[in-house]
Amino acid sequence: MHQGTRLAELTTLAVGGPVERLVEVHDADELVAAVRDADAAGRPLLVLGGGSNVVAPDAGWPGDVVAVRSRGVVRTGDALEVQAGEPWDDLVAHTVAEGLAGMEALSGIPGSTGATPVQNVGAYGQEVAQTITAVRVLDRRDGSVRTLSPADCGFGYRDSALKRNPGAFVVLTVTFGLTASELSMPVGYAELAKRLGVEVGQRAPLADVRAAVLELRRGKGMVLDPADPDSRSAGSFFTNPVVPASMAVEGCPSWPAGDDVKLSAAWLVQHAGFGRGTRDGHVGTSSRHSLALTTEPGATADELLAFAGRVVDAVRERFGVTLVPEPTAVRP
Repeated sequence: MHQGTRLAELTTLAVGGPVERLVEVHDADELVAAVRDADAAGRPLLVLGGGSNVVAPDAGWPGDVVAVRSRGVVRTGDALEVQAGEPWDDLVAHTVAEGLAGMEALSGIPGSTGATPVQNVGAYGQEVAQTITAVRVLDRRDGSVRTLSPADCGFGYRDSALKRNPGAFVVLTVTFGLTASELSMPVGYAELAKRLGVEVGQRAPLADVRAAVLELRRGKGMVLDPADPDSRSAGSFFTNPVVPASMAVEGCPSWPAGDDVKLSAAWLVQHAGFGRGTRDGHVGTSSRHSLALTTEPGATADELLAFAGRVVDAVRERFGVTLVPEPTAVRP
């Protein structure tokens, strides 16, 4: 247990106040014990992995912050059981090196593996719901440890039953079913296909796909780098809104989403007056991608959330579309 730590040190947005009790855990059993201990004592609990999808409160956390540092990947055939604290991009690099296809387009995403099923993390035509076969969790409602199937997880676009029940589940391990292949899964994103010199739906060498995704993400400031101020962010701050086809916005890039359409949040933000490099105090849009909100030293969570609120209001007023933030603004 540690004291004197600030949440700003534990999150990629680098905002947030002091932590009353910081507990680091290094395996699933320690994680279960730490959560049960906090719950039994009635202390407010915040479980953090990589801290890349969190806006932490300026007042800090008056209870336990459990930092998940569990590591380990166990392969059985083409399936991988991964500890929740395993850094996500390390896992993706491992699958590419091992010739396992299915998550190569998710390269460069910050954070830990345990967070990926909560958000149904996705990018460049892939999402983890395509490969997750099981999620082992601690159910805080009754203290039991159980395994969720993909159906139990209720995956949707950047959504899951875990996200819809905040605080109810703590992810312990995630199991992925991958495909043994030196070639990627069919490339499903036009920008990536163009970078690779292939058509959408074609395959490419795993290593080439990973390299191309990392290059694209770096160009947008979406790969964590202490030397890059544009990477002081939570990645995309808003999800691409899914709306009825009748609400499609003229000129806005869109993609089919069942009977609806998915609109480009980046385009909406930019055309609502918040283009790349729009700053207000210590926060603003990235100089390279209008969908990423970034912070500077001295920024506060309240300042960031107020700026994000102004973006939401401007998009709603101009286009009649309501943006939804990706990162969670946590409160005790």
